[in-house]
Amino acid sequence: MSLRTVPTASLETLLRALHKAQIPCPLRADTLACIGLQERQEPILAALRGLDEPGVRAVLVNVIAERKGAHHG
Repeated sequence: MSLRTVPTASLETLLRALHKAQIPCPLRADTLACIGLQERQEPILAALRGLDEPGVRAVLVNVIAERKGAHHG
């Protein structure tokens, strides 16, 4: 499973929560629920489970940048 099914806004919410140190890594379902992503936790955890914070940030930044870049082309 990939992050393709997760809306960009949800990925941005997750990245913002990491930036503000609101949730720890590795990611868990309960911490995702704390920031309102309980309905998106399955694909997020499938794609990012076990990654440390720099790894999660790198994936999120790349996916968000790729999506935003694709909209301008």
